[in-house]
Amino acid sequence: MKEIKAFIKPSRVTNVVEALEKAGFDSLTISKGEGTGTHERPDASLDLEFFFTNSQIIKLELVCQNEEAQNAIRLICENARSPEPGDGIIYLTEIEDAYRIKTGESLKRYDL
Repeated sequence: MKEIKAFIKPSRVTNVVEALEKAGFDSLTISKGEGTGTHERPDASLDLEFFFTNSQIIKLELVCQNEEAQNAIRLICENARSPEPGDGIIYLTEIEDAYRIKTGESLKRYDL
């Protein structure tokens, strides 16, 4: 199984979520955040609460089967891309397994 973490612009989150849901990725986690990156907004300022340059982002997380990961990444890239710099980044990591709390059932469908 794979875990995908995508850091995208808030203005693109609706497009990304709708594309993923349409493709059958219906279990997503979305969080608001701030961070720094290679692109600094011209209107960025120091934030006294976080102590770093503001750059609002949305973190989207999902876990999927190995064979589904590249499709999810493609959909995120296609729908998060914008004409401005600093569209974000995607991390892909290996997940050994995942379990439903209610039943203890494994969500892993294949052992690749």
